[in-house]
Amino acid sequence: MTAIAAPATLPSGQPGLVTRARWAVTDTLTITRRNLLVWMRVPAYLVFTVIQPVMFVLLFRYVFGGAIPVNTPGGYVNFLMPGIIAQTAAFACFSTAIGLAQELKKGVIDRLRSMPMARSAVLAGRLVADSARMLLTILIIIAVGYAVGFRFLNGFGPAVGMVVLATVFGIAFCVIAAYTGLAIGDEESVQAFGLIWLFPLTFVSSAFVPISSMPGWLQAFAEHQPVTQVVDAMRALALGGPQYPLEPSLWQSIAWLAGIFAVFSPLAVRAYRRAA
Repeated sequence: MTAIAAPATLPSGQPGLVTRARWAVTDTLTITRRNLLVWMRVPAYLVFTVIQPVMFVLLFRYVFGGAIPVNTPGGYVNFLMPGIIAQTAAFACFSTAIGLAQELKKGVIDRLRSMPMARSAVLAGRLVADSARMLLTILIIIAVGYAVGFRFLNGFGPAVGMVVLATVFGIAFCVIAAYTGLAIGDEESVQAFGLIWLFPLTFVSSAFVPISSMPGWLQAFAEHQPVTQVVDAMRALALGGPQYPLEPSLWQSIAWLAGIFAVFSPLAVRAYRRAA
């Protein structure tokens, strides 16, 4: 008795699940390449994507750093850099929201969806491209940090873990931005809305100053929001030691990120389906 190979397509003529998954991955990579080429062919956009976090590093390191006392090995620059990296990852979501809003308004998404390609590729390709761009920016910021005195004190493995956590954190915020960009659909409105929710989260946190220096009523918010938990976990991975324990903040940051993905991924998909 000979074995019968499974058909590549279903009896109805529709492609099988494996084939459709392979097509979806190929289409996603194609859209990713398209978005990266657009980014690389606009030098001004490339420069400003990198120059803003570099300016934050220099300003906080040399202008504000002397006025912010911290009890951190290596001084304020070691306290600062995990916060700057987290802020850089979070601010990457601006390009996701604005890019999707622009393409929606110009009809690019409608044209892409009319083509014989996976419907998920437009949204997934945007997120993959923005994640790659964000990772490159994070690595550049780390190099700038090393130039101004920042050092990893906890070994190579935890340093890689910090970069991974920052990247996942940025992707989570890009998912939020994908939903807002598609739901609002106007570039200027999306940018204004991003400033409203993103700036308070990043600045009212442990990213730049110890939470203990804030008023008591503000500490309650700062201590129980995702940016603080992620920054504390990144700081523990980068610096280590009893002053920065890893476990509480790491598990809380994972819980926050899982909650963001669970809530906003379906919302982003729904907004994408309604957009066209």
